[in-house]
Amino acid sequence: MRWQEAAGALWNLSFDDRNREAIAAGGGVEALVTLAQSCSNASPGLQERAAGALWGLSVSEANSIAIGQEGGVAPLIALARSDAEDVHETAAGALWNLAFNHSNALRIIEEGGVPALVHLCSSSESKMARFMAALALAYMFDGRTDEFTPIATPSESSSKNVSLDVPRRMALKHIEAFILGFSNPQAFAAAAVSSAPAALAQVTEKARIQEAGHLRCSGVEIGRFVSMLRNASSILKTCAAFALLQITIPGGRHAVHHATLMQGAGAARVLRAAAAAANSPIEAKIFARIVLRNLEHHQVEHSI
Repeated sequence: MRWQEAAGALWNLSFDDRNREAIAAGGGVEALVTLAQSCSNASPGLQERAAGALWGLSVSEANSIAIGQEGGVAPLIALARSDAEDVHETAAGALWNLAFNHSNALRIIEEGGVPALVHLCSSSESKMARFMAALALAYMFDGRTDEFTPIATPSESSSKNVSLDVPRRMALKHIEAFILGFSNPQAFAAAAVSSAPAALAQVTEKARIQEAGHLRCSGVEIGRFVSMLRNASSILKTCAAFALLQITIPGGRHAVHHATLMQGAGAARVLRAAAAAANSPIEAKIFARIVLRNLEHHQVEHSI
């Protein structure tokens, strides 16, 4: 019980930037990775708090890198396979943060994390677990990881390409299925031919993940999603627009913060291009229009 209480306390403390630094400086990363490695047969409460504390610490890029280097990827993947919703949801959150870093993304692939995340993305009862698993997969296969993959020799090239291509196709297939689960074809068809706010509101209502309004993304994370809107993959474009929709819906705890970051990054121009692109799926176009409407709402609200 004392380990559970300690991990829970560190999870709560990790929501504060200065606390995250202090926990890491005091050896918290190593201690929590060790705890995660040793709690495969522990109570769901301890597992949830161990994964949650690592999720909280991994908000910091330096901590995220340290968690990967200390061996934290494998135990988090194991916890993501848990049948307990609270456990696999917190593990998915931690893996989402870790996957932002290319070295960690490669570790997740090498440790067999893609099937675990795909399973969560397609079968968890938690919408948030499915959402964060989809975002982790999107980070892993948006092209950034490829840039840092070691160059293979001619004899190794074929097998290495295949080893990345298979999980990439698996990931994209399940990301697409996840997003389509939040779509209503009739509502999309109506929104495609109408500029009426009610048409977009109907799509938003169907797509909204209530708990996603509590997520707080950094400027670099927002930039990653904006860049993903230009990705050659139509599935990743749609995923990026879907993610930006979730975190800018008016009423979300950090929606104004996200809108400010997006406006500063010139996201509106990219969103307009995505909404108008002839080769974009209808879902990406409509989601991009909704995000633009959300940004306009926050801009007007801020000027009042």
